[in-house]
Amino acid sequence: MRKKILVVDDELHIRLLYQEELEGDEYSVALTDGRTPIMEVIAKEHPDLIILDIKLEGNPLTGLDILQIIRAANNSMPVILSTAYDSFQYDLKSIAADAYVVKSVDLTMLRDAIKEALNKKA
Repeated sequence: MRKKILVVDDELHIRLLYQEELEGDEYSVALTDGRTPIMEVIAKEHPDLIILDIKLEGNPLTGLDILQIIRAANNSMPVILSTAYDSFQYDLKSIAADAYVVKSVDLTMLRDAIKEALNKKA
């Protein structure tokens, strides 16, 4: 059975890139722009792992706020923060994530973080 990854990102091109690449890696991928309450999306999609952007334009919540909501409901759900800004890596809220990856056209670091987080969960 394929593992399901939920990608939460406000940028459509990032969501589509991650979907294409991760489906090529044999994952099932669900997408959201972060505007629908995260617990509703999780209940509908039942992901094995979440990739979460930190800056979500048009959303009153940041990815770090959403991470706290996820952790309050399910402390064992693997969450990878994916952002264009490395400065958030030192934010105390970000330590609740399983990994922190700076966005790049090379998805090697993201792929490695996904494998590691899913292996820890297994």
